[in-house]
Amino acid sequence: MNKKQIIVEKNKKIAEIVQDFGFSFADVNKMFRNKDIKLNGKSVKDNVVAACGDEVVFYYSNDMLEKRFEVVFENEDVFVVYKHAGIETDGDKGVEKALHGAIAVHRLDRNTEGLVVFAKNVTTERKLLDAFKKDKVHKTYLAEVVGKFDSKDKIFEAYLTKDSEKSLVSISNNKKENSLRIATKVNTLKATDQSSTLEIELLTGRTHQIRAHLAFLGHAIIGDGKYGKNADNRKFKQTRQKLACVKLVFDDVGIEGLNNKTFKKLPNWAHK
Repeated sequence: MNKKQIIVEKNKKIAEIVQDFGFSFADVNKMFRNKDIKLNGKSVKDNVVAACGDEVVFYYSNDMLEKRFEVVFENEDVFVVYKHAGIETDGDKGVEKALHGAIAVHRLDRNTEGLVVFAKNVTTERKLLDAFKKDKVHKTYLAEVVGKFDSKDKIFEAYLTKDSEKSLVSISNNKKENSLRIATKVNTLKATDQSSTLEIELLTGRTHQIRAHLAFLGHAIIGDGKYGKNADNRKFKQTRQKLACVKLVFDDVGIEGLNNKTFKKLPNWAHK
C-alpha cells in the first residue's frame, strides 16, 4: 500500500481532499470501507469535515494509482502516457512508480493532465532530453479560461519571477531582478462572454508559465486554485484546472516509434 499525508490548509470534507489527488469517489468510498483514511491518527468511515491544521492520512493501492493514467503508445524504449489530473508525474508515488521505474523526460504539474513521454532506459532518456533541448518535440495545450479572450495565433511576451519558497511565480511587463523572459502563443478556438477555449504553445518553458501568464492577461484558467479566483471557480463549479497537454509532435529524434510521429488526446471536459 502507498501512503499520503496531508496537513489541511482550509476546512474541507475528507472525500474532496482525497479526490484532489486524482482519486474517484468510488476509490474514496473503498478507502472508507477498508479504514484506509485517518483523521488526526484515528480511522474515519464517514465523509466528515477536516479543519485547517488537521492531519489527513490515506492509503491506496497501485491499481488505484494506475487508473489515473492511460498508456497511449509503448515499445521497448518508451511510454507515451496520458496522465489525469491529481497525480504526480514523477517520484515514488507518481506515474514513474506505476510504470516500474520509467523516467519522465518532461513533467506536468500535479493538477495538469495530458500527454507525457517516459524513457525506459538511459540511452533513450538522453536522446529525448537532447530532442527537447533542440526543440524537436512540440507540445500543444488546451485550456478553458474565464471570460472572452479573442486571440488568433498571437504571441504574448512578459517576464516571470519565481518564488521557490512559496511555490509561486509572478508575471510583469518589465524585466526585474532574477526574472526570465516568457513567450506564450495563444489561439482562441471558441469564445463566449463567460469563458474561452484556447490552444496554447509554449515558446519558452517556465514553471507555471501558462497558468500564471493567462491569469496576468486577465483570463485565469477555470479551476486554478493558485492563480485563479475562488469566486470564478465556484461559479463554474470547478475544483481542478481545465488545462491539458493534448498534442505531442516529434521530429526525427532518433528513436524508433517516435520519429516524425504525432500523438493527440483530448480531455473529457473538452467534449462537453
